[in-house]
Amino acid sequence: MAMAGSPGAKKGILERLDSGEVVVGDGSFLITLEKRGYVKAGLWTSEAVVEHPNAVRQLHMEFLRAGSNVMQTFTFSASEDKMESQWEAVNTAACDLAREVANKGDALVAGGICQTSLYKHHKDEARIKKLFRQQLEVFTRKNVDFLIAEYFEHAEEAVWAVEVLKEARKPVAATMCIGPEGDMHGITPGECAVKLAKAGASIVGVNCRFGPCTSLKTMRLMKESLWAAGLKAHLMVQPLGFHMPDCGKGGFVDLPEYPFALEPRVATRWDIQKYAREAYNLGVRYIGGCCGFEPYHIRAIAEELAPERGFLPPSSDKHGSWGSGLNTHTKPWIRARARREYWENLLPASGRPFCPSLSKPDA
Repeated sequence: MAMAGSPGAKKGILERLDSGEVVVGDGSFLITLEKRGYVKAGLWTSEAVVEHPNAVRQLHMEFLRAGSNVMQTFTFSASEDKMESQWEAVNTAACDLAREVANKGDALVAGGICQTSLYKHHKDEARIKKLFRQQLEVFTRKNVDFLIAEYFEHAEEAVWAVEVLKEARKPVAATMCIGPEGDMHGITPGECAVKLAKAGASIVGVNCRFGPCTSLKTMRLMKESLWAAGLKAHLMVQPLGFHMPDCGKGGFVDLPEYPFALEPRVATRWDIQKYAREAYNLGVRYIGGCCGFEPYHIRAIAEELAPERGFLPPSSDKHGSWGSGLNTHTKPWIRARARREYWENLLPASGRPFCPSLSKPDA
């Protein structure tokens, strides 16, 4: 199969999705850049775009080579309530970095906002919308291709975000960080999806907090409710790159391993190929990842859905399909692993004989 060609005239996000095209999202920034020494855990803010732009640029490039169609601005928690006087410089730099890399391939730039620190305490709609609008003004000035409201625990605040983003007259995607139990006010995933679509989101779904399996269960509930309500919206899923079947309602942040001991839970590339296929079969066409989703995970999505997309990503040039590169190994028992059946059926060991397979959430 051919590799992706050089960029030409780019189709917009809705033009792609309306035609049934698969859009591959990007992956982990906060967790990955924290491991690389550019983000501080706890605050989880994105000043690295100003302090260490090369690190952010490099990660964007890795996702682009892996097959991402979207360079999302690294603007998580980049609102004034969390970054004070830095917020504008951070949002501006993030847009510039995302556009620089997107222009090197067939990728769009998405300006991203997330939940504020104010909602849980004040629920001041006017003040919260002002924070969203400040970021939107930068995204508009930088002419991003579309907008994403992501990582919302409460449907009400997510709806406020969508209402503000719609003011730019660009396509809006909205994802919530919820599982099958719904948001923190007890609103079901289906109800959340309906509220977001009615507010004007053209793309709805979930991101972060939960692993691929749980996130797809939530997406199924969203899809069913959208259909029952007679609403049309494209579906989007960007889960964790970790196995999290033991999460409670709050997701992985409540597990004792968060955030510094999650490595034993990392999904394999083969797990992610399975996730990509299941998401596609569910009708999801915007498929990516969030925390813990490394570039090789994004490549796994792009490779699994290469038959539908019609091409492989550039980084597949160094990756044999289903381990086929092992055919050249000198040891016969390793050459025997160069087949799909081996990797699909492998039950990988953790190497930790005294550790449990599951944990109990702290909350």
